[in-house]
Amino acid sequence: MKKAWQMERELRDAAVPVDRRTHDSNWYTSEFKAPYGDDLMRLFWESKVPGSRAPEIPYLSMVQAQSNQGYDVRAAEALIPEGIENFRQGKTAELRVITAQILAALNEAPIDQDNPIHQYQHPQEWSKIVEAMGEIESGKLLKQADNLKERIYQGWLGQLAGGSFGTAIEGYTGAQIASVYGEIRDYITTPETTNDDVVYELVLLDVFEKSGRALTAREIGLEWVKQISFGWSAEWVALRNLNNGILAPQSGSFQNPYAHWIGAQMRGMVCGMLAPGWPLEAARLACLDGSVSHATNGIYGEIYAAVLTSLAFVRSDVRGLLHEAAKYLPQKSEYMAVVNFSLQTVAQYSDPAQAWAILDKHLERYNWIHAYPNIAAVIFALWYGSGDMTESFSLLAKAGLDVDCNGGLVGNVLGILQPVPAQWAGPIGDLLETYIKGKERLSICALAEQTARLAGREWEVGSREK
Repeated sequence: MKKAWQMERELRDAAVPVDRRTHDSNWYTSEFKAPYGDDLMRLFWESKVPGSRAPEIPYLSMVQAQSNQGYDVRAAEALIPEGIENFRQGKTAELRVITAQILAALNEAPIDQDNPIHQYQHPQEWSKIVEAMGEIESGKLLKQADNLKERIYQGWLGQLAGGSFGTAIEGYTGAQIASVYGEIRDYITTPETTNDDVVYELVLLDVFEKSGRALTAREIGLEWVKQISFGWSAEWVALRNLNNGILAPQSGSFQNPYAHWIGAQMRGMVCGMLAPGWPLEAARLACLDGSVSHATNGIYGEIYAAVLTSLAFVRSDVRGLLHEAAKYLPQKSEYMAVVNFSLQTVAQYSDPAQAWAILDKHLERYNWIHAYPNIAAVIFALWYGSGDMTESFSLLAKAGLDVDCNGGLVGNVLGILQPVPAQWAGPIGDLLETYIKGKERLSICALAEQTARLAGREWEVGSREK
């Protein structure tokens, strides 16, 4: 019997990209109605990524993700082929039964003591995470960055450029992307800033506007309930938990097989922009925000993204930045082991293709939306891209995976380091479009001004001590 990760990898390896030069995307709008019942069940047996049309089977990915968290999922794996066949034959009643059985098998799955994840430590609370970081710089590195508003603007612009670049090709392997597009060094089609990544950052800004640095995970989660009607993978589980009264931080860890996926890592940049040159504060904000939808290694992904962004305001060497930011991770965690392996691999090989082949093979059992292979892709692109945005984005396309999330992080860091080239900034203009009601069309300049103003806020009287 094939393992879930093998089935998912075969699906991905065989998927040929829909050519976005001739096919439109299919993003939801603010009028989107979240599916439920049989419609939601069928969506989770066959889905297409809105921006790229890449194929997904979320129930298969759910089993794969639960295995990656260290559980014995053989009982659930054995049911997946029957579920796929029932879906293909349109047997809805039978599909309901097999779906319930798979979910029950996951809920009852025992710990797999032979799983590599159990070799590592997994602190969840902020105080324990700080203890597990080791020796770090605890204070601000910079009181006020030069041209702060402009650099935050360039960060946002770079993030949106990277996201817009990647959304057309996410979910495919680098080899299959190249088979359709060749080497990519520009937008594939007219860029669109709509995606499901940035909306969570906008919600965090709203909470920060009200509560400042005294904000809590509970407040962030309740604002999700208020503004966001539907999410995917870890965010979908979190919203389900939140709406059932399981509030943050428990909302991210309760029955969430996707808790180590990229959803927290993809939105850590706003935490870094709210704490420019203050990496420990960026990490703290990321921990709070990440706990709404993720746990342990998934939260560490947001911490790494946030610290990379924060340090970009006070550092200029991209490779040094990757190493320094890693000091703010729990040093004995599995996430840190992946970061270390990635850094060691890129340092060892001068040929990017050779390095990526090693990284891809090493992390093959993880879904294309999991945090681990995607942070490897980010490190790969930043290391060999040498600060050049076009080269770095091109390398992300060669890696494949969750290219829009990775492009957002890479683009933000590089935008803070130096202004976004006209090639990437011009086509976007000043427009950010989202599917949040009331935020359908936003000014990027205004967003940067708000972020810069909030970044200057100190601890309010009566709030927690520094």
